[in-house]
Amino acid sequence: MDFEVMLAEKDAALKDLLERFEQLEKNHVDVLKKYTDALKSQNELLLEHKNTLQELAQLKRLVFGQRRERFVENLDPQQLTLFEDSNAAEGYAWVPKQHIEYDRKLPKKHPGRTALPDHLPVEEIIIEPDEDITGMKRIGEEITETLEYTPASLVKKITIRPKYAKQDGEGVVIGKLPSRPIPKAIAEASLIAYILVSKFIDHLPFYRQIQRFKREYQWEVSDSTINEWFVAVCTLLHPLYEVLKRKILESGYMQVDESGMPVLDQDHPKGIHKGNQWVYYSPEHKLVCFHYRKGRGKNGPKEMLSGYQGILQSDGWHVYDDYADVPGISLTGCLAHARRKFHESLQNNKAKSEQALSLIQRIYAADRPVKMQQENERKSYREKHVLPLFAELRQWIDAEIQKNVEPKSAYGKALTYSTRQWPKLIRIMDYSHVELDNNLIENKIRPLALGRKNYLFAGSHDAAQRIAMMYSFFGSCKAHDINPYEWLKDTLERIPDTKLSNLETLLPGYKV
Repeated sequence: MDFEVMLAEKDAALKDLLERFEQLEKNHVDVLKKYTDALKSQNELLLEHKNTLQELAQLKRLVFGQRRERFVENLDPQQLTLFEDSNAAEGYAWVPKQHIEYDRKLPKKHPGRTALPDHLPVEEIIIEPDEDITGMKRIGEEITETLEYTPASLVKKITIRPKYAKQDGEGVVIGKLPSRPIPKAIAEASLIAYILVSKFIDHLPFYRQIQRFKREYQWEVSDSTINEWFVAVCTLLHPLYEVLKRKILESGYMQVDESGMPVLDQDHPKGIHKGNQWVYYSPEHKLVCFHYRKGRGKNGPKEMLSGYQGILQSDGWHVYDDYADVPGISLTGCLAHARRKFHESLQNNKAKSEQALSLIQRIYAADRPVKMQQENERKSYREKHVLPLFAELRQWIDAEIQKNVEPKSAYGKALTYSTRQWPKLIRIMDYSHVELDNNLIENKIRPLALGRKNYLFAGSHDAAQRIAMMYSFFGSCKAHDINPYEWLKDTLERIPDTKLSNLETLLPGYKV
């Protein structure tokens, strides 16, 4: 009996120990799970913090750093240093020296100051010596050229038209006034052109010009008057703007990009609406068209590109991807945007990012010599020299993606961007006349960015479209290397008497 009691107590003790062990094991598993969850959470926070630091560094580079994305490969280890102290280059170790003699070209003599243009007005001043020159023989002269500034001036133009009464008493004869851009305004075409060029080329808001008119010419003009002139001129030029838009859409190759524009809007909760300027450029005609719309959604290009047939080159903004399946439109990409992503990832993965930049640099270098050749020559040249480099870049990207790369890192985003954009990038090689990137149109957008920093916002949505119209004309003038003031002055003088069927002749760079 005592033995059975002992066995029962022993079984109870073992059972109790087993329950305690199971409880301890359960607690241990719970502790491990909590610890693992904590590690995962901490890892996610570290990754998020790392990405935040990368984004902050990128923002600092955008604000304070240089904007150029030029990539220079590291020098060869055998390349000599610019510094003469070889000990510094070799970690203070003794380096044997060798005496080398060689011939070197002497530096070119400085060519001197740039010659002054011949078309400038000339004022000659002759300065005779203070001494008495009686009986002396003139043996030469010394000429000194300098530049003097004469401020521009406002000229009051008075047009007098004598009236004559007919002898039979049946009426009065008077000369006909020449056409003016704004018939009832005092501003002539030259003044209007000066004001608009000052704002959209030199980025001087209207209020600064008003201050300058008052300071330099003692002429006071209200901002409402200048705004009325601006509205009237844009109304006059609107048919020409429509002709420019049609001309671009008729071209078979067009680049597209977009840029934001703040617009005052009383209906908006913050009082300012962020609109968008959609920009279209025809490399064939060298014409650019800014088209304002309230948002950055697909309705903007949908309205403009309705019925367009041809090549459309864009960056990676998803709105443009809708046109990949549109019949008659061939969507191509922008190699510069892919390069930019790797440039942004230099701090995240310097070695790999430099490899990508080096490959892209080789593509640009190989394509550069063929830019001025004929279309059929460009196609065969690209197939032989440029297309293999595209294949090498794609092979390298595919190999990198297979590795354990953090997708949310800057380097991972660069690989993902290039992979997604690759169908559009490689399609560039299907057309000999398509550029490798969208830089031509980005250059046309820069004046808009400079203007935003000066006049800050548009007064209304209608004003934003009028601004788009002026940037279209002036951007086209720049593409054709035409003086914007001379073009606008001439156009404002001619357009009132030009038939609608002949408006195309007023476009910048028009060729018969």
